[in-house]
Amino acid sequence: METFESLVRAEFAPESTYLNTASNSLLPARTVTALHQAALLRAQGRPLTPLHENVEACRAGYARLAGVPATRVAAGASVAAHTAVIAASLPSGAEVLTAEDDFTSVLNPFHVRGDLKVRSVPLEGIAEAVRPGTALVAVSAAQSADGRIADLPALREAARAHGARTYVDFSQAAGWLPMDADAYDFSATVSFKWLLGPHGAAFLVVPEDFGGLTPVLAGWVAGERPWDSCYGPVAELAHSARRFDLTPALFTFAGLRRSLELIEELGVPAVHAHDVALADRFRAGLASLGHEPVPAPGSAIVSVPGLGDRQLALSRAGIEVSDRAGNLRASFHLYNTPDDVDRLLDALSG
Repeated sequence: METFESLVRAEFAPESTYLNTASNSLLPARTVTALHQAALLRAQGRPLTPLHENVEACRAGYARLAGVPATRVAAGASVAAHTAVIAASLPSGAEVLTAEDDFTSVLNPFHVRGDLKVRSVPLEGIAEAVRPGTALVAVSAAQSADGRIADLPALREAARAHGARTYVDFSQAAGWLPMDADAYDFSATVSFKWLLGPHGAAFLVVPEDFGGLTPVLAGWVAGERPWDSCYGPVAELAHSARRFDLTPALFTFAGLRRSLELIEELGVPAVHAHDVALADRFRAGLASLGHEPVPAPGSAIVSVPGLGDRQLALSRAGIEVSDRAGNLRASFHLYNTPDDVDRLLDALSG
C-alpha cells in the first residue's frame, strides 16, 4: 500500500535543499515524463489530439480541487490576464479594494485602467474596509511576500453585506490550503507553484452566470465548437467558462495533468498538514535563534525580516530560498522533510 511518504519519494529526488516553492515548485517525475512524451509527439509529427485532451483533464482536475463544476473553470496562461478580464468588466469610477503590497498580477490591471478608484488597505483590515460603493474586493489568499493568510470568510461576509463582488488569487495557496472557490465570485491561480506544474497555465473560476464578464481576450478556443471557430469572428461563444479560455500551452497542460493527479492522490488535507508542520518547525527554530518571522500562523510560507541578504550564500551552500524586500522567505511543500528545515536553521545559526 502506497503511503504519503512512498508516493513523494517516488516522484522527487532534489539535488539541493529546495525551500522555494513560493517561487516555483519542483516537478514530479511523472510530470517530466509527460513533458518528454508531449515533445516527442511534435518531434515525430504525430497528431496532437491527446495534448488538447489534457487541457480538459486539467480543467476537471482543478475544478475538483477548487470545489466547483468544471463548467465554471477557464484555462488560461497567467493571473494577470485573468485579472485584466475582470478589470475590463468594471464601470468607470468603480471602487476596487485591495491589500497593500499584494502581488502585482492581482493589482496592476485595475490600476492601468486609469478610471477606476483603487483603494489599498492593510491585509488585516481588508474586511472592515469594505464599504457601500465598493464594487470589487481583490486579494491573494496567501501573500506572496510573507505568507500571511487573508481572513477570507470575513471578507466574503463583508462583501455580501455591501453588495461587492470578490476576487481571490489562490496562486500561493492552491495545492496546500483547502479552498472553496464557490464562496467567491471570481478566483484564479497559476500552475507552477503548489500545484507542481510547469509554467504557462492558469485557471479562472467564474460564476454560473459569468458575473458580468466579457470575454475580451477570446480567440478560437473560446468558441462553442473551437475547430469551427478558426476563421472570422467566433459565431457562438462557449456556453461554459471556456469562453474565457486562452490558447493553451499544450506541453504545459500535458505535464500539469500528471501534477494535479499527484495532488489528488495525496489529498490536500494531508499536504496541508505536512507543509504547515514543517513551517511551524522552522518558526520554532527561528525563535530559538532569536529571530522573529512575519506573523503568519497556519501558513506554509515563512518570511524573516533582515535575513534576505543571506540568500546568495545559502544558495551556494545548496539551500534554495528567496530574498523578498530584505526578508528571507522559505516555503515548504510535500517534498520537504524535517531534515531540510534543520539544515536551513543550522546554516542561519552560523
